[in-house]
Amino acid sequence: MPLDPQVQQFLEQGKQQGSPSAEQIGPAESRRQLIESARLLGPFPELASIEDRTIPGPAGPLPIRIYRPTHSATPVGVAVYFHGGGWVIGNIETHDGYCRELALASGVIVVMVDYRLAPEHPFPAALDDCYATTCWVAEHASSFGGDPQRLAVVGDSAGGNLAAAVCLAARERGGPRLAFQLLIYPVTDAGCDTPSYHENAEGYYLTREAMLWFWQQYVPHAADRLQPLASPLRGDLRGLPPALVMTAEYDPLRDEGEDYAARLSIAGVPTRLIRYAGMIHGFARRTKLFRVAQQAIEDAGQALRQALEE
Repeated sequence: MPLDPQVQQFLEQGKQQGSPSAEQIGPAESRRQLIESARLLGPFPELASIEDRTIPGPAGPLPIRIYRPTHSATPVGVAVYFHGGGWVIGNIETHDGYCRELALASGVIVVMVDYRLAPEHPFPAALDDCYATTCWVAEHASSFGGDPQRLAVVGDSAGGNLAAAVCLAARERGGPRLAFQLLIYPVTDAGCDTPSYHENAEGYYLTREAMLWFWQQYVPHAADRLQPLASPLRGDLRGLPPALVMTAEYDPLRDEGEDYAARLSIAGVPTRLIRYAGMIHGFARRTKLFRVAQQAIEDAGQALRQALEE
């Protein structure tokens, strides 16, 4: 279908403003601009509690934020969230609003980690931090009202890549046990050569050139990009947790996300795929701008709630 009218308006405004892309202005300025733009996505919902903690990481302390949607007398499921941003930009603040909305929509506790970013910390630093956080949550969930037996991983874009990779790592390393994976327009392969990469190469928010640049920052050595922990689509997907994969029609990453969902199903993993027609990459966080994003947060919340119910 054609672009959603609300998306069309968003893209036209961006074109008029002439916002430069990440590969043009570099990591530092891109990070600053994303933080500024994230503040415009609110107002965000209030929750029962939001707590910042610091946990041990593989290379030093890791900041995390714990979102509790309600004061529950019994332990509830926990979703560990990995933010997007091409492994180069983004942090807890840029995705704070989305994690609030996800916690409220799902009724589960959401834990987001401020993992190390490239190019200062290339692959596998971000993955190591995300896996370490998932292990910490599995061991300490009871300290913040969570049930370690009901644990999911969630990520958008590059965070979806990290969530998929954490599932592979958990299987190979003997834990922790994961009940579900929610992948929101995930990066699953470094090839950058699918039909959707060429159909949506530019003009739809995320560009092919930007993704090539993000890959260069995250995994500088091209040969390393073929590893399943970098490109999960190239791995053995048997024995992974059930999944919901969400894609956007006008997204360069559409095909690799849908290919990943198909591969999961072929490998015997219960998988559901939802393509959001007329949408672009990054739409899901913009619930105040796009009506379809409101539906997507409801879909994500329902999937987590059902996967992590007692």
